Amino acid sequence: MTHQHNDQSDHGHGMAEDLPRFNALIARRRALQWFAGAGTAALVAGCGGGSGSSSSDTTGSTTTAATTTATTTTTATPTPTATATTTTTSSGCIADPSETAGPYPADGTNSASGSTSNALLASGIVRSDIRKSFISTTTDAGGVLVTLTLTVVNANAACAPLVGYAVYLWHADRQGHYSLYSAPTESYLRGVQVTDANGQVTFTTYFPPAYDGRWPHYHFEIFSSLANATGGKYAVLTSQLCMPAALCTTIFADTTTYPSAQSVFSKVSLSTDNVFGDNTAAQIAQQTPTFTGSVSAGYVATATIGIAV
Repeated sequence: MTHQHNDQSDHGHGMAEDLPRFNALIARRRALQWFAGAGTAALVAGCGGGSGSSSSDTTGSTTTAATTTATTTTTATPTPTATATTTTTSSGCIADPSETAGPYPADGTNSASGSTSNALLASGIVRSDIRKSFISTTTDAGGVLVTLTLTVVNANAACAPLVGYAVYLWHADRQGHYSLYSAPTESYLRGVQVTDANGQVTFTTYFPPAYDGRWPHYHFEIFSSLANATGGKYAVLTSQLCMPAALCTTIFADTTTYPSAQSVFSKVSLSTDNVFGDNTAAQIAQQTPTFTGSVSAGYVATATIGIAV
């Protein structure tokens, strides 16, 4: 670095005059060297080294970028996990698709024979065993026994269980009739349960049949509270569960218990079903309960229901 000094024109005077100027010049140069050294030290300390400003800026940018990347990775870890959880995770939790309630929900949203059917307002609707009618008769619907446990989870919160939610489950009887509609005097195969600390409800019921145009299925509605459910309002999800194909074939072979299900089932498929036909493989997987057991002893079934709360 070259410095221009104003005292150059003063040379040629005596030593007595020049000595103080020389001493001042030396002091000034030492000060400039000190500041240059301090600036270089600060630059080295702040940027991790480098021989020039361009190199130092690049190094500084690299260091900053690396630090930001590390910080972003650490901070953002929950976000990708939450996103993966919502779509597909090791626990298999996704948000269930919304499906039609169909023409026979008996939840106060439609009418039959000129009157509105609403089983949710009836005393006794909160029950786990839904095999029998409970309003005007005690008829048992009959069929192959199924103990169904549903786990209701928040698909937007790492599949955390949703406690205190109400689940309304209903389905057709073994002949393809729905209580309060095509079986108007009956109220079987309908019931409400409230999720426990694990987000679970359990129903004792029967295996549903195939009937014209439909794959065997259970209907359900989820409410955020029992009060909402028994008031028949504010369902947060209405959807359906589809039965495993191989199990349908096994159960419907008993044409005494399921008179028409076998012939109807041979004509339907998941891909052509008007509810399940447009669902993804992941949705179908979650909507299909897992069954263990036998026709004679009955089956234990489990399924997860994901809600995007």
